[in-house]
Amino acid sequence: MNTPLSGAPALGTHLAGGSLPSRAEIRERLDSAAFDLLVIGGGILGISTAWHASQSGLRVALVDSGDFAGATSSASSKLLHGGLRYLQTGAVRLVAENHFERRAVAQQVAPHLANPLTFYLPVYRGGPHGAAKLGAGVFAYSALSAFGDGVGHVISPEKARRAVPELRTENLRAVAVYGDDQMNDSRMALMTVRAAAESGAAVLNYAEVTGLRFTAGRVTGADLKDRTDGAEFGINARLVLNATGPWVDHLRAMEDPKAAPSIRLSKGAHLVLRRTAPWRAALATPIDKYRITFALPWEDMLVLGTTDEEYEGDPADVSVTEKDIRQILDEASLSVRDQQLSRDLIAYSYAGLRVLPGGPGGTATAKRETVVTEGRGGMLSVAGGKWTTFRHIGRTVLNKLETLPGHPLGRDAEPVSQLPKKMPLPGIANPHAVAHRLLIDRGTPESGIAPDTARHLATHYGSLAFDIARLTYERPELGERIHPDAPEIWAQVVYARDREWAQTAEDVLRRRTTLTIRGLDTDEVKAKVEDVLARRD
Repeated sequence: MNTPLSGAPALGTHLAGGSLPSRAEIRERLDSAAFDLLVIGGGILGISTAWHASQSGLRVALVDSGDFAGATSSASSKLLHGGLRYLQTGAVRLVAENHFERRAVAQQVAPHLANPLTFYLPVYRGGPHGAAKLGAGVFAYSALSAFGDGVGHVISPEKARRAVPELRTENLRAVAVYGDDQMNDSRMALMTVRAAAESGAAVLNYAEVTGLRFTAGRVTGADLKDRTDGAEFGINARLVLNATGPWVDHLRAMEDPKAAPSIRLSKGAHLVLRRTAPWRAALATPIDKYRITFALPWEDMLVLGTTDEEYEGDPADVSVTEKDIRQILDEASLSVRDQQLSRDLIAYSYAGLRVLPGGPGGTATAKRETVVTEGRGGMLSVAGGKWTTFRHIGRTVLNKLETLPGHPLGRDAEPVSQLPKKMPLPGIANPHAVAHRLLIDRGTPESGIAPDTARHLATHYGSLAFDIARLTYERPELGERIHPDAPEIWAQVVYARDREWAQTAEDVLRRRTTLTIRGLDTDEVKAKVEDVLARRD
């Protein structure tokens, strides 16, 4: 029998407990059914709207021309945060609302996918802010969070250095402390897709819109092509929502060739480095009056960034440039020691595009607000916002759809105001309890799940980790690591194929697991993953 060490494991085609319908079956449903709402765009805005709409009883279809969360939604700073910098502009209410959403996600909606993170805000001699101002700022910030993460305060450089050995202490006067949360954005998005599907939504990735359908001048659906096999199909819907992020104006032009641009784009680039020492806190270092650069311990890596500059090219071509790398490393060097910033430690880099309202002014001070517009053909377009408020955005968009003149969605759906305020995502569980259970149930050491893998599964799948563990009990070779330097195992590849819509090796390695971000997606690993994916029915 082949093992993952000598070739892709010999696998069955389905998980115990059933698999997703085939793409052909999903296309047949999309092509033959009449939907209340078609959501075009599988980033977190479209996903969240589809989730809330299906929860309200609407017949919902969700499609994306690439993978779910395949662009900006998996290229964030991976934070759930109140937005400390917004206090600088006096947006107190916005910070309070962000904190409410952050706490809801971290405590009731997805405690298995969110992790608390302590932040250090270093105050250097000659910096843009003084210690007293930042101390007052983090106290106010924690007060707006009802002190749920403790009281914002100031500590000495010596104490901070013990938690972050790579902290630069030259000219360091003090360190302000506050709390936020972080996540794996790809996993959070996928769990939300799953929540939408479990609520009845028909979802399909790699489904490209080739044209819009019109009835009496109104947009009433779309023609699509399956990018995996070229099959063509269509979807009819009473209302179409354009949630294509950086491509929102491209789809608006399909509705009305004369539609004026509605957004502008800002590129945010990040670097992922291997760590030279343990980090027990993140660094948020002021660059100027408005901008902050982050150094974030994430998994066992370090994420640096982000940039913020206007982008005018094709969204599909966004990438990290040499200029971005120099800027990120230079800004990080204000608070991070040189040995941690060696280019040899860079494992991966990524860039995403923030969608901002059109208008004058710099991108750094532009509001991260969500804009909903209605086109000449009645198609709704939604763009902008931030990850932290993804639930709020979904509810806001659905409320807008419910109150449109003429009630195109009908009056039978459950009003968004009547939906549970904190609907949990699939797999909700205490991750520590899940990890403990995985370890005590693992059987013999030879066939069981290693402690780091148990922790990884618990914090990326919650209670759904037990489905993955069962695969390893039935087929012990699936418990082997995909790469010796990462906690992921081959059972996750099978699970991604059969239960998480993965179509390509990149889907698995970049978004269902962390292998690409760790810089471990070698040609050999890719080939083995592709072989596993090819075994689907």
